[in-house]
Amino acid sequence: MTVRTLVTLGAVSLGSALVSAPLWAQIGEQQPNPDKPFVEARGNVTPVRLPPGGSTPRMADGKPDFSGVWFSGPTGRANAWSVVPDQPRKEDPIPFKPEVRKKIDSMTRAERELGRAQVACRPLGVPGMWTDNPYPHQIVMKPTMFVHLIESNNNWRAVPLPKAHKPADEQEPLYMGDTATRWEGDTLVLETISFDTRPWIQGNGWFKTEQTKVIERLRRPTRNFLEYQYTVEDPNTLTRPWTSAWREFSLSVAELTLTENFCTNNENVEQFEKLAEQEREKQK
Repeated sequence: MTVRTLVTLGAVSLGSALVSAPLWAQIGEQQPNPDKPFVEARGNVTPVRLPPGGSTPRMADGKPDFSGVWFSGPTGRANAWSVVPDQPRKEDPIPFKPEVRKKIDSMTRAERELGRAQVACRPLGVPGMWTDNPYPHQIVMKPTMFVHLIESNNNWRAVPLPKAHKPADEQEPLYMGDTATRWEGDTLVLETISFDTRPWIQGNGWFKTEQTKVIERLRRPTRNFLEYQYTVEDPNTLTRPWTSAWREFSLSVAELTLTENFCTNNENVEQFEKLAEQEREKQK
């Protein structure tokens, strides 16, 4: 099996795992043995962490160069084959307003799936390109430009460095929003506002509003590792700003380029819609 095949299969397997747990739980309710627990399929590979790989590469202006193909996790490979389950991140609870928490908690499992950009074939937006994407990332950097590409529905983002927000009268709701960029030492900060609110912040139903602001931070402590963190500010949904844990990405161990991957007709959507209608009928 080639590395490219391994990467593709691994990414597809992980993507399926991300979507399938709620789906198969729903389907299970219609089967003779609905109490059988869902078990996420794992592979047979013990993950081996990459070494640091040396010092941080730098661009001509002395700033860190994030260029490369990156996988989530520490191995430089797609982690879907790992026999070791992903460990939960140590993060503070999200400080939802009571009415927002109530709205999110009232959503059925089918409704949660229907709202996900991966299921609805919509762009992932910010921070979804980093947080809701099981496929490889590719970053291309110059001192004046940051470009982020992913295989998932071939989403992309290109932001000048540095950049201020557009004037308020020129802003419009966009999946990637309006992003201002700056450097804080060796950390790249991307501050995004003016969102199209359809892509969620997380797959748990955490939705955006016209006042959502996402502040992302990227750093490359060593050659082989990239770290990502994001903060959400939104007085419509949160009682205070919330910051995620740092997420770790590792440089691909093979020479890879991204492959074409478009979401054009997700057959699961129709099934989820039927399940959502059944759940609504049960609630009457």
